[in-house]
Amino acid sequence: MDARPFLVSELPTQRRQLRLAIITETYPPEINGVAMTIGRMVNGLQARGHQLQLIRPRQHAQDVARTDDNYEELLRRGLPIPRYDGLKFGLPAKQALTRAWTYKRPDLVHVVTEGPLGWSAIAAANKLKIPVTSDFHTNFHSYSKHYGVGWLNKPIHAYLRKLHNRSLLTFVPTEEIARTLEGAGYRNLSVVARGVDTRLFHPERRDDELRASWGLKPGEVVVAYVGRLAAEKNLPLVLRTFESMRASGRPCRMLWVGDGPERAGLAERYRDHLFAGMRTGEDLARHYASADVFLFPSTTETYGNVTIEALASGLAVVAYDYAAAREHIRPRQNGMLAGLHDEAAFIDAGRELATHAGLLADVRRQAANSVAHLSWDQVVAEFESCLIDVISTWEEHREQT
Repeated sequence: MDARPFLVSELPTQRRQLRLAIITETYPPEINGVAMTIGRMVNGLQARGHQLQLIRPRQHAQDVARTDDNYEELLRRGLPIPRYDGLKFGLPAKQALTRAWTYKRPDLVHVVTEGPLGWSAIAAANKLKIPVTSDFHTNFHSYSKHYGVGWLNKPIHAYLRKLHNRSLLTFVPTEEIARTLEGAGYRNLSVVARGVDTRLFHPERRDDELRASWGLKPGEVVVAYVGRLAAEKNLPLVLRTFESMRASGRPCRMLWVGDGPERAGLAERYRDHLFAGMRTGEDLARHYASADVFLFPSTTETYGNVTIEALASGLAVVAYDYAAAREHIRPRQNGMLAGLHDEAAFIDAGRELATHAGLLADVRRQAANSVAHLSWDQVVAEFESCLIDVISTWEEHREQT
């Protein structure tokens, strides 16, 4: 009797253990939304019994590849990303990846970031006939205009579209992003949302001692921005909104949490503002929850993890009506929305919160409950299910041909 290979879909649920190769240019302890998200995914997939190979650039000379029972790292050479301190992009590694995957073949290759390393991973996987999926995390083509190279917008967009269309499935965080990319010629898109750690980010993390250390006056509202202090984050609108809030007559202080190329200039010009620098873990959660209002005017996000972290922390979020804010904020209920690029409406939303103490209190009360359902366990399970479907379809196709 002729034997045929088992399909992943035919295996009992408890035996669906996959070997996955994941390629990313950023990973914890680096601090950014992509690193945080893929870190959560890797931990979740490990917890579900899958074997993972993580391929990333070596970030510093002392960087040592980590290996344990169901996890191994393959470190490659990288070069610094211009004007993005602390991060590198990986150099092409098609031959090295082909050798590694010939020796120990993964069931699927997942490309998180779209640099030369990611491109070469897709090429190696295609050569070895290994199914490939990818993530669309960051609007790099939108960033170009903030760094004086707007003329690169179209070439970068074309590069990203070609890269993602060479994978069998591209994961995006919202239906809105999926519609936008479909309109731009991207194919085979699947929406998998992002989660938030509601045990870490919670209103109970509010710290009166921390607020006292900031030298606040009675009733003073802390207006926070958390994230990279860089041109693409639209920081001038944060400043204008804060000044409008303060001009309303309500005592306000501005809190900046994060680092980046704009920090030194901001700290020099605004010496009455609070600059907390980079914070992580429970310390970051305390800073979130000890504020009152969160301003997030970025227009370059695919999602914006900080939006749901702020909501989970009980802050009144002011954001543009897109990405995570569109998915989760209901205006004047758990946050405030402004039409995309409508700066006047954004400023008015912040001023309204400063002017109406009752509205601010009501919004803050409802914020955390509105994202309590966004469990990382659920997100990882959905991601896992999509990967299994891709592998099953791939194997069925190969069997038929």
